[in-house]
Amino acid sequence: MQSGKDSLYASPLGEISAFKFDETVVKVFPDMIQRSVPGYSTIISAIGLLAERFAKQNSVCYDLGCSLGAATLAMRQQIKAKNCRIVAVDCSMAMVEQCRQNLLISSDEVEVEVLCADIRDIAISNASVVVLNFTLQFIPLADRAAFLTTICRGLLPGGILILSEKLAFDDARQQVLQTDMHHLFKKAQGYSELEISQKRSALENVLIPETFAGHQQRLKAAGFSSAEVWFQYFNFASMIALK
Repeated sequence: MQSGKDSLYASPLGEISAFKFDETVVKVFPDMIQRSVPGYSTIISAIGLLAERFAKQNSVCYDLGCSLGAATLAMRQQIKAKNCRIVAVDCSMAMVEQCRQNLLISSDEVEVEVLCADIRDIAISNASVVVLNFTLQFIPLADRAAFLTTICRGLLPGGILILSEKLAFDDARQQVLQTDMHHLFKKAQGYSELEISQKRSALENVLIPETFAGHQQRLKAAGFSSAEVWFQYFNFASMIALK
């Protein structure tokens, strides 16, 4: 799919609706994510490398909140384990339909099943790799602990969860600094003050970030033996949780 330029918030909007992953977002999503999330390409590449290391023979790798399939494709290209398959899940039918089309261009032999479903309803089992790439932040806070516990239980011993999230900070100065630097990053990508402001309003109460300490405590409570940040660019980070 040829991505259009993200100009969804370029004009003044009388009423700003809550952000949702609909057909209009799908059309510009590759451009939107690259220009909005610092280090996104680096994270995607690393997901492929981590999947190559952790994917086990006869196991399942999950991409939960797969959107257009970037992480799925990265895993598919790198996985060498025999009889290892990928299950990619997203609740947006528009995303799922385009994800399936994007996967057609890949000649890699790893089997991929793409499902349109709420990721909280997916039974995780026999998993060697689970990816939550900027997904958990859209799940209600009250559901996150149980969801991560389900994932951990479904992982094989030695399995990995790759969790990428926008972070919040306990220190007010850090919160202001990291937010301001993210806005400067977006300006450098060509977004206007109006676009940044309107997008922020659309995401309010939809995307709920947490601190790394909060994530780490919850992951350990869910059953993971360790959880650490492997990559951070301003207020966006990716973590590795090991079972």
